[in-house]
Amino acid sequence: MEHFEEILKAESISKQFGGLKALSDISFFVKNGEIFGIVGPNGAGKTTLFNIISGLIKPNSGRLIYKGRDITHLNAFRRAQIGIGRTFQVVRPFRSMTVLESVATSLGKEFYKNVFVFLKRWKTQSTLELAEGILKDVGLIDLKDRNAAELPLGLQRKLEIARALALTPELILLDESFSGLSFSEMDELKELVVSLNKKGITIIIIEHNMPVVMELCERVMVINYGRKIAEGSPAEVVNNREVIEAYLGRKYH
Repeated sequence: MEHFEEILKAESISKQFGGLKALSDISFFVKNGEIFGIVGPNGAGKTTLFNIISGLIKPNSGRLIYKGRDITHLNAFRRAQIGIGRTFQVVRPFRSMTVLESVATSLGKEFYKNVFVFLKRWKTQSTLELAEGILKDVGLIDLKDRNAAELPLGLQRKLEIARALALTPELILLDESFSGLSFSEMDELKELVVSLNKKGITIIIIEHNMPVVMELCERVMVINYGRKIAEGSPAEVVNNREVIEAYLGRKYH
């Protein structure tokens, strides 16, 4: 397998919705095997950037390079197939499925070559066993027969990650996965993120909770009003004048 020092590289990404500039000339790279943070105030453009990386929307200009390949024009399902998984800020579990079934339906192209294969055999013994293995990895195996929609938020966040893991990704995008969690739930999720990273999965985190970012991330990029205002180690960015003003207001600096 070919090794790439930079698993993802964004070159001058810009996105405009009508007269609103959501992103302006954003460039950054993510090293293979690191935990990279993206932070910024509400409305800064963080989720728009995730939507571009995962292929839900296309940029107006710029390029995305994944493992040396230009993926700027690939659809979302093709990006999932080549190893990019993600979670979403708003959790929407399948209300008619169990926890186990929710993961089984998310298994990737190695099991479901097309929609006809999926409809015919998504609930086979092999797919359910693989889904059980993923649930063990995220600590949800004891809840496999529970209705997914009945889980509390902290466990639904873990289920979102389990569904992303079903794609066997090399890169996972976590969109505010720590939002709304208790301290104990955050600690459990931090342990899960670290364990996945140790297994070789590169992780990009969007997060408002700066202590979480400080603890988990090796490097952080800060965006505000759609443009990058800082990038570096967590210690460097939290002491950056422009970052402080963006988060707390000028008078606090």
